[in-house]
Amino acid sequence: MRALEYLRSARRLNARQARWSMFFNRFHFSITYRPGSKNGKPDALSRQHEAGEVEERTSRILPTACFVGAVTWGIEEAVRAVQPLIKAPEGCPSAYLFVPEFLRSRVLQWGHSSLLACHPGVHRTRALIGQRFWWPSMLQDIRRFVAACETCARNKNPSQAPTGFLLPLPIPRRPWSHLAVDFVTGLPPSRGYTGVLTVVDRFSKAAHFIPIPGLPSAKGTAQLLIDHVFRLHGLPVDIVSDRGPQSVSRFWREFCRLLGATASLSSGFHPQSNGQTEWLNQDLERMLRCLASHTPTTWSSYLSWAEYAHNSLPVPSTGLSPFHSCLGYQPPLFPSLETEVTVPSVHQFLHRCHRTWRIARTSLLRSRARMERYANRRRSRAPSLRVGQRKA
Repeated sequence: MRALEYLRSARRLNARQARWSMFFNRFHFSITYRPGSKNGKPDALSRQHEAGEVEERTSRILPTACFVGAVTWGIEEAVRAVQPLIKAPEGCPSAYLFVPEFLRSRVLQWGHSSLLACHPGVHRTRALIGQRFWWPSMLQDIRRFVAACETCARNKNPSQAPTGFLLPLPIPRRPWSHLAVDFVTGLPPSRGYTGVLTVVDRFSKAAHFIPIPGLPSAKGTAQLLIDHVFRLHGLPVDIVSDRGPQSVSRFWREFCRLLGATASLSSGFHPQSNGQTEWLNQDLERMLRCLASHTPTTWSSYLSWAEYAHNSLPVPSTGLSPFHSCLGYQPPLFPSLETEVTVPSVHQFLHRCHRTWRIARTSLLRSRARMERYANRRRSRAPSLRVGQRKA
Protein backbone atom coordinates (compact mmCIF):
# COMPACT_ATOMS: atom_id res chain seq x y z
CA MET A 1 0.00 0.00 0.00
CA ARG A 2 3.01 2.34 0.46
CA ALA A 3 3.28 2.51 -3.34
CA LEU A 4 -0.33 3.66 -3.61
CA GLU A 5 0.26 6.39 -1.04
CA TYR A 6 3.25 7.57 -3.06
CA LEU A 7 1.07 7.62 -6.17
CA ARG A 8 -1.34 10.08 -4.51
CA SER A 9 1.30 12.35 -2.96
CA ALA A 10 4.24 12.38 -5.40
CA ARG A 11 4.97 15.61 -7.28
CA ARG A 12 6.66 14.04 -10.31
CA LEU A 13 5.28 10.95 -11.99
CA ASN A 14 6.34 9.12 -15.10
CA ALA A 15 3.88 8.58 -17.94
CA ARG A 16 2.67 5.21 -16.70
CA GLN A 17 2.14 6.44 -13.12
CA ALA A 18 0.35 9.54 -14.39
CA ARG A 19 -2.12 7.44 -16.34
CA TRP A 20 -2.90 5.34 -13.26
CA SER A 21 -3.28 8.46 -11.13
CA MET A 22 -5.82 9.88 -13.59
CA PHE A 23 -7.67 6.59 -13.52
CA PHE A 24 -7.89 6.52 -9.71
CA ASN A 25 -9.15 10.12 -9.63
CA ARG A 26 -12.48 8.89 -10.97
CA PHE A 27 -13.22 7.19 -7.62
CA HIS A 28 -13.75 8.62 -4.12
CA PHE A 29 -11.65 6.66 -1.62
CA SER A 30 -8.84 7.17 0.86
CA ILE A 31 -5.67 5.10 1.09
CA THR A 32 -4.35 4.41 4.61
CA TYR A 33 -1.35 2.23 5.34
CA ARG A 34 -1.68 -0.32 8.13
CA PRO A 35 1.31 -2.41 9.23
CA GLY A 36 0.95 -6.16 9.16
CA SER A 37 1.32 -6.44 12.95
CA LYS A 38 -1.88 -4.39 13.43
CA ASN A 39 -3.82 -6.15 10.69
CA GLY A 40 -5.38 -8.77 12.97
CA LYS A 41 -8.47 -9.40 10.88
CA PRO A 42 -7.28 -9.98 7.31
CA ASP A 43 -9.90 -9.91 4.63
CA ALA A 44 -10.27 -12.38 1.80
CA LEU A 45 -8.88 -9.99 -0.81
CA SER A 46 -5.51 -9.78 0.93
CA ARG A 47 -4.96 -13.52 1.11
CA GLN A 48 -4.07 -15.88 -1.74
CA HIS A 49 -6.72 -18.42 -2.49
CA GLU A 50 -5.60 -22.03 -2.33
CA ALA A 51 -7.84 -24.31 -4.29
CA GLY A 52 -8.42 -27.75 -2.90
CA GLU A 53 -7.97 -30.95 -4.78
CA VAL A 54 -10.74 -31.31 -7.32
CA GLU A 55 -11.41 -34.58 -9.04
CA GLU A 56 -10.84 -34.17 -12.77
CA ARG A 57 -13.56 -35.49 -15.01
CA THR A 58 -13.40 -35.61 -18.79
CA SER A 59 -16.55 -34.58 -20.59
CA ARG A 60 -17.50 -35.73 -24.06
CA ILE A 61 -18.23 -33.06 -26.62
CA LEU A 62 -19.13 -35.49 -29.43
CA PRO A 63 -22.42 -37.35 -29.61
CA THR A 64 -22.32 -41.09 -29.15
CA ALA A 65 -23.03 -41.68 -32.84
CA CYS A 66 -19.76 -39.94 -33.78
CA PHE A 67 -17.59 -41.38 -31.02
CA VAL A 68 -15.08 -44.14 -31.79
CA GLY A 69 -14.63 -43.06 -35.42
CA ALA A 70 -16.36 -44.96 -38.16
CA VAL A 71 -17.58 -47.80 -35.95
CA THR A 72 -20.93 -46.22 -35.07
CA TRP A 73 -21.52 -43.72 -37.90
CA GLY A 74 -25.16 -43.19 -38.71
CA ILE A 75 -24.73 -44.46 -42.28
CA GLU A 76 -23.55 -47.82 -40.92
CA GLU A 77 -26.59 -48.06 -38.69
CA ALA A 78 -28.85 -47.39 -41.68
CA VAL A 79 -27.18 -50.10 -43.74
CA ARG A 80 -27.17 -52.53 -40.84
CA ALA A 81 -30.90 -51.93 -40.23
CA VAL A 82 -31.87 -53.21 -43.69
CA GLN A 83 -29.68 -56.32 -43.60
CA PRO A 84 -32.51 -58.60 -42.32
CA LEU A 85 -34.75 -57.39 -45.16
CA ILE A 86 -32.37 -58.08 -48.05
CA LYS A 87 -30.31 -60.97 -49.25
CA ALA A 88 -26.64 -60.38 -49.94
CA PRO A 89 -25.45 -61.75 -53.30
CA GLU A 90 -22.98 -64.58 -53.56
CA GLY A 91 -19.40 -63.47 -53.17
CA CYS A 92 -20.12 -60.83 -50.54
CA PRO A 93 -17.41 -61.03 -47.87
CA SER A 94 -18.85 -61.92 -44.50
CA ALA A 95 -16.91 -59.17 -42.71
CA TYR A 96 -18.56 -56.41 -44.79
CA LEU A 97 -22.04 -54.97 -44.98
CA PHE A 98 -23.81 -55.36 -48.31
CA VAL A 99 -25.23 -52.01 -49.46
CA PRO A 100 -28.52 -52.23 -51.39
CA GLU A 101 -29.00 -50.05 -54.43
CA PHE A 102 -31.25 -47.47 -52.77
CA LEU A 103 -28.60 -46.72 -50.10
CA ARG A 104 -25.54 -46.59 -52.34
CA SER A 105 -25.86 -42.89 -53.13
CA ARG A 106 -25.86 -42.10 -49.39
CA VAL A 107 -22.81 -44.29 -48.83
CA LEU A 108 -21.00 -42.63 -51.74
CA GLN A 109 -21.92 -39.19 -50.41
CA TRP A 110 -20.63 -40.14 -46.97
CA GLY A 111 -17.39 -41.68 -48.27
CA HIS A 112 -16.51 -38.80 -50.58
CA SER A 113 -18.25 -35.54 -49.64
CA SER A 114 -18.59 -35.72 -45.86
CA LEU A 115 -16.35 -33.88 -43.41
CA LEU A 116 -14.70 -37.19 -42.63
CA ALA A 117 -13.58 -37.63 -46.26
CA CYS A 118 -13.08 -34.09 -47.65
CA HIS A 119 -13.39 -35.09 -51.33
CA PRO A 120 -10.53 -37.57 -51.87
CA GLY A 121 -9.75 -39.29 -55.15
CA VAL A 122 -11.11 -42.59 -56.42
CA HIS A 123 -8.66 -44.87 -54.61
CA ARG A 124 -8.88 -43.11 -51.26
CA THR A 125 -12.68 -43.01 -51.46
CA ARG A 126 -12.59 -46.73 -52.25
CA ALA A 127 -10.33 -47.36 -49.25
CA LEU A 128 -12.67 -45.48 -46.89
CA ILE A 129 -15.90 -47.07 -48.07
CA GLY A 130 -14.27 -50.49 -48.38
CA GLN A 131 -13.50 -50.60 -44.67
CA ARG A 132 -17.10 -51.58 -43.84
CA PHE A 133 -19.21 -51.74 -47.02
CA TRP A 134 -19.34 -53.80 -50.19
CA TRP A 135 -21.43 -54.22 -53.33
CA PRO A 136 -20.50 -55.74 -56.71
CA SER A 137 -20.11 -52.53 -58.75
CA MET A 138 -18.59 -50.45 -55.96
CA LEU A 139 -15.42 -49.39 -57.80
CA GLN A 140 -17.29 -48.39 -60.97
CA ASP A 141 -19.86 -46.43 -58.97
CA ILE A 142 -17.11 -44.63 -57.06
CA ARG A 143 -15.38 -43.66 -60.32
CA ARG A 144 -18.60 -42.21 -61.74
CA PHE A 145 -19.44 -40.39 -58.50
CA VAL A 146 -15.99 -38.78 -58.17
CA ALA A 147 -15.92 -37.83 -61.86
CA ALA A 148 -19.33 -36.14 -61.53
CA CYS A 149 -18.52 -34.30 -58.28
CA GLU A 150 -19.00 -30.60 -58.99
CA THR A 151 -16.97 -29.51 -55.97
CA CYS A 152 -13.95 -31.54 -57.08
CA ALA A 153 -14.18 -30.22 -60.64
CA ARG A 154 -14.31 -26.64 -59.38
CA ASN A 155 -11.53 -26.80 -56.78
CA LYS A 156 -9.06 -29.56 -57.61
CA ASN A 157 -6.05 -29.14 -59.85
CA PRO A 158 -6.41 -31.12 -63.08
CA SER A 159 -4.36 -34.32 -63.05
CA GLN A 160 -4.71 -35.04 -66.76
CA ALA A 161 -1.93 -34.31 -69.20
CA PRO A 162 -2.08 -30.82 -70.78
CA THR A 163 -4.16 -30.84 -73.93
CA GLY A 164 -2.66 -29.85 -77.23
CA PHE A 165 0.60 -31.03 -78.74
CA LEU A 166 3.66 -28.80 -78.88
CA LEU A 167 3.73 -26.39 -81.83
CA PRO A 168 7.21 -24.80 -82.01
CA LEU A 169 7.84 -21.65 -84.00
CA PRO A 170 8.91 -22.17 -87.63
CA ILE A 171 12.62 -22.55 -88.33
CA PRO A 172 14.13 -19.57 -90.23
CA ARG A 173 16.28 -20.10 -93.34
CA ARG A 174 18.98 -17.48 -92.68
CA PRO A 175 20.46 -15.51 -89.79
CA TRP A 176 18.73 -12.44 -88.35
CA SER A 177 15.52 -12.83 -90.35
CA HIS A 178 13.44 -13.84 -87.30
CA LEU A 179 14.08 -12.07 -83.99
CA ALA A 180 12.84 -12.51 -80.43
CA VAL A 181 13.01 -9.62 -77.95
CA ASP A 182 12.45 -9.38 -74.21
CA PHE A 183 13.48 -7.32 -71.18
CA VAL A 184 15.46 -8.14 -68.04
CA THR A 185 14.47 -5.69 -65.30
CA GLY A 186 15.05 -5.18 -61.60
CA LEU A 187 18.86 -5.21 -61.78
CA PRO A 188 20.94 -3.11 -59.33
CA PRO A 189 21.61 0.41 -60.67
CA SER A 190 24.87 0.40 -62.62
CA ARG A 191 26.06 3.57 -64.36
CA GLY A 192 22.43 4.66 -64.68
CA TYR A 193 21.18 1.34 -66.09
CA THR A 194 18.68 -0.95 -64.35
CA GLY A 195 17.73 -3.40 -67.10
CA VAL A 196 18.73 -5.09 -70.35
CA LEU A 197 16.97 -5.41 -73.70
CA THR A 198 17.80 -8.89 -75.04
CA VAL A 199 17.53 -9.50 -78.78
CA VAL A 200 18.16 -13.02 -80.07
CA ASP A 201 18.32 -14.37 -83.61
CA ARG A 202 16.13 -17.47 -83.72
CA PHE A 203 18.27 -19.05 -86.48
CA SER A 204 21.83 -18.76 -85.16
CA LYS A 205 20.92 -18.03 -81.49
CA ALA A 206 23.18 -14.96 -81.66
CA ALA A 207 22.22 -12.25 -79.19
CA HIS A 208 22.69 -8.59 -78.41
CA PHE A 209 22.46 -7.33 -74.83
CA ILE A 210 21.49 -3.64 -74.75
CA PRO A 211 21.58 -1.84 -71.35
CA ILE A 212 18.57 0.36 -70.60
CA PRO A 213 17.86 2.83 -67.74
CA GLY A 214 14.31 1.51 -67.40
CA LEU A 215 11.50 0.00 -69.40
CA PRO A 216 11.38 2.01 -72.63
CA SER A 217 8.27 2.99 -74.54
CA ALA A 218 7.38 1.44 -77.89
CA LYS A 219 9.17 4.29 -79.65
CA GLY A 220 12.22 3.86 -77.43
CA THR A 221 12.30 0.11 -78.11
CA ALA A 222 12.13 0.73 -81.85
CA GLN A 223 15.01 3.21 -81.66
CA LEU A 224 17.14 0.73 -79.69
CA LEU A 225 16.57 -1.95 -82.32
CA ILE A 226 17.52 0.48 -85.10
CA ASP A 227 20.69 1.61 -83.32
CA HIS A 228 21.96 -1.78 -82.16
CA VAL A 229 20.45 -4.47 -84.41
CA PHE A 230 19.04 -3.30 -87.74
CA ARG A 231 22.10 -1.24 -88.67
CA LEU A 232 24.26 -4.36 -88.27
CA HIS A 233 22.08 -7.16 -89.61
CA GLY A 234 19.40 -5.58 -91.77
CA LEU A 235 15.63 -5.58 -91.41
CA PRO A 236 13.95 -8.72 -90.07
CA VAL A 237 10.95 -10.65 -91.37
CA ASP A 238 9.36 -11.43 -87.98
CA ILE A 239 9.74 -10.10 -84.43
CA VAL A 240 8.44 -12.18 -81.51
CA SER A 241 7.78 -10.45 -78.18
CA ASP A 242 5.60 -10.82 -75.12
CA ARG A 243 2.37 -8.92 -74.52
CA GLY A 244 3.99 -5.97 -72.79
CA PRO A 245 2.70 -2.42 -73.29
CA GLN A 246 5.45 -1.76 -75.85
CA SER A 247 4.42 -4.69 -78.07
CA VAL A 248 0.66 -4.20 -78.05
CA SER A 249 0.76 -0.48 -78.81
CA ARG A 250 -0.39 0.99 -82.12
CA PHE A 251 3.05 2.53 -82.64
CA TRP A 252 4.75 -0.89 -82.51
CA ARG A 253 2.31 -2.46 -84.96
CA GLU A 254 2.71 0.44 -87.38
CA PHE A 255 6.50 0.35 -86.97
CA CYS A 256 6.65 -3.34 -87.87
CA ARG A 257 4.28 -2.81 -90.80
CA LEU A 258 6.51 -0.10 -92.27
CA LEU A 259 9.52 -2.41 -91.88
CA GLY A 260 7.68 -5.17 -93.70
CA ALA A 261 7.99 -7.39 -90.62
CA THR A 262 5.37 -9.39 -88.75
CA ALA A 263 4.80 -8.45 -85.10
CA SER A 264 4.18 -11.81 -83.39
CA LEU A 265 2.97 -11.84 -79.79
CA SER A 266 3.41 -14.73 -77.39
CA SER A 267 0.35 -16.36 -75.87
CA GLY A 268 -0.98 -14.82 -72.68
CA PHE A 269 0.29 -16.46 -69.46
CA HIS A 270 2.37 -18.85 -71.60
CA PRO A 271 6.03 -17.73 -71.59
CA GLN A 272 7.03 -20.88 -73.49
CA SER A 273 5.79 -19.16 -76.66
CA ASN A 274 8.83 -16.89 -76.42
CA GLY A 275 11.00 -19.50 -74.76
CA GLN A 276 14.12 -18.48 -76.68
CA THR A 277 14.45 -15.17 -74.86
CA GLU A 278 13.22 -16.64 -71.57
CA TRP A 279 16.11 -19.12 -71.66
CA LEU A 280 18.52 -16.40 -72.77
CA ASN A 281 17.44 -14.11 -69.92
CA GLN A 282 18.15 -16.84 -67.38
CA ASP A 283 21.57 -17.49 -68.92
CA LEU A 284 22.36 -13.76 -68.95
CA GLU A 285 21.43 -13.37 -65.28
CA ARG A 286 23.60 -16.38 -64.45
CA MET A 287 26.61 -14.89 -66.26
CA LEU A 288 26.18 -11.48 -64.64
CA ARG A 289 25.87 -13.03 -61.17
CA CYS A 290 29.12 -14.92 -61.74
CA LEU A 291 31.00 -11.92 -63.15
CA ALA A 292 29.72 -9.25 -60.75
CA SER A 293 29.02 -11.30 -57.62
CA HIS A 294 31.35 -9.19 -55.44
CA THR A 295 30.29 -5.81 -56.86
CA PRO A 296 26.73 -6.14 -58.22
CA THR A 297 26.58 -2.47 -59.22
CA THR A 298 29.24 -3.04 -61.92
CA TRP A 299 27.25 -5.54 -63.99
CA SER A 300 26.88 -3.14 -66.94
CA SER A 301 30.66 -3.14 -67.49
CA TYR A 302 30.55 -6.92 -67.99
CA LEU A 303 27.61 -6.90 -70.40
CA SER A 304 29.77 -6.82 -73.55
CA TRP A 305 31.85 -9.74 -72.30
CA ALA A 306 28.70 -11.72 -71.54
CA GLU A 307 27.46 -11.08 -75.09
CA TYR A 308 30.80 -12.13 -76.58
CA ALA A 309 30.89 -15.31 -74.48
CA HIS A 310 27.36 -16.26 -75.50
CA ASN A 311 28.04 -15.73 -79.20
CA SER A 312 31.37 -17.62 -79.05
CA LEU A 313 30.17 -20.82 -77.38
CA PRO A 314 28.35 -23.62 -79.24
CA VAL A 315 24.61 -23.95 -78.65
CA PRO A 316 23.04 -27.40 -78.21
CA SER A 317 20.39 -26.94 -80.91
CA THR A 318 22.88 -26.43 -83.77
CA GLY A 319 26.18 -27.65 -82.42
CA LEU A 320 27.75 -24.44 -83.74
CA SER A 321 28.49 -21.13 -82.09
CA PRO A 322 26.32 -18.16 -83.10
CA PHE A 323 29.42 -16.55 -84.63
CA HIS A 324 30.01 -19.64 -86.78
CA SER A 325 26.36 -19.84 -87.87
CA CYS A 326 26.29 -16.17 -88.89
CA LEU A 327 29.78 -15.66 -90.35
CA GLY A 328 30.61 -19.11 -91.65
CA TYR A 329 33.70 -19.40 -89.42
CA GLN A 330 34.62 -19.31 -85.75
CA PRO A 331 36.56 -16.16 -84.71
CA PRO A 332 39.66 -17.25 -82.77
CA LEU A 333 40.14 -16.24 -79.18
CA PHE A 334 43.95 -16.00 -79.46
CA PRO A 335 46.11 -14.74 -82.35
CA SER A 336 48.11 -17.99 -82.24
CA LEU A 337 44.98 -19.88 -83.26
CA GLU A 338 44.42 -17.69 -86.30
CA THR A 339 44.34 -19.81 -89.46
CA GLU A 340 44.64 -18.30 -92.89
CA VAL A 341 41.34 -18.42 -94.73
CA THR A 342 41.78 -18.10 -98.44
CA VAL A 343 38.62 -17.29 -100.35
CA PRO A 344 39.52 -16.83 -104.03
CA SER A 345 36.09 -15.64 -105.05
CA VAL A 346 32.84 -14.28 -103.69
CA HIS A 347 31.04 -17.40 -104.93
CA GLN A 348 33.16 -19.64 -102.72
CA PHE A 349 32.51 -17.38 -99.74
CA LEU A 350 28.75 -17.51 -100.34
CA HIS A 351 28.92 -21.26 -100.89
CA ARG A 352 30.65 -21.69 -97.54
CA CYS A 353 28.05 -19.52 -95.78
CA HIS A 354 25.15 -21.39 -97.37
CA ARG A 355 26.71 -24.72 -96.42
CA THR A 356 27.01 -23.55 -92.82
CA TRP A 357 23.40 -22.36 -92.82
CA ARG A 358 22.21 -25.72 -94.20
CA ILE A 359 24.06 -27.52 -91.43
CA ALA A 360 22.60 -25.18 -88.81
CA ARG A 361 19.05 -25.46 -90.17
CA THR A 362 19.25 -29.25 -90.35
CA SER A 363 20.39 -29.31 -86.73
CA LEU A 364 17.55 -26.97 -85.74
CA LEU A 365 14.97 -29.15 -87.47
CA ARG A 366 16.37 -32.24 -85.76
CA SER A 367 16.38 -30.45 -82.40
CA ARG A 368 12.79 -29.27 -82.86
CA ALA A 369 11.62 -32.79 -83.73
CA ARG A 370 13.34 -34.15 -80.63
CA MET A 371 11.79 -31.40 -78.48
CA GLU A 372 8.31 -32.15 -79.86
CA ARG A 373 8.74 -35.87 -79.25
CA TYR A 374 9.76 -35.45 -75.62
CA ALA A 375 7.20 -32.72 -74.86
CA ASN A 376 4.27 -34.59 -76.42
CA ARG A 377 4.89 -37.59 -74.18
CA ARG A 378 3.29 -35.57 -71.37
CA ARG A 379 0.54 -34.05 -73.49
CA SER A 380 -2.73 -35.24 -74.99
CA ARG A 381 -4.50 -34.33 -78.18
CA ALA A 382 -6.43 -31.07 -78.06
CA PRO A 383 -10.22 -31.48 -77.95
CA SER A 384 -12.19 -30.69 -81.07
CA LEU A 385 -14.13 -27.49 -80.36
CA ARG A 386 -16.74 -25.76 -82.48
CA VAL A 387 -17.46 -22.05 -82.67
CA GLY A 388 -19.94 -21.15 -79.94
CA GLN A 389 -19.45 -24.37 -78.02
CA ARG A 390 -19.38 -23.93 -74.25
CA LYS A 391 -16.22 -25.30 -72.66
CA ALA A 392 -16.65 -27.08 -69.33
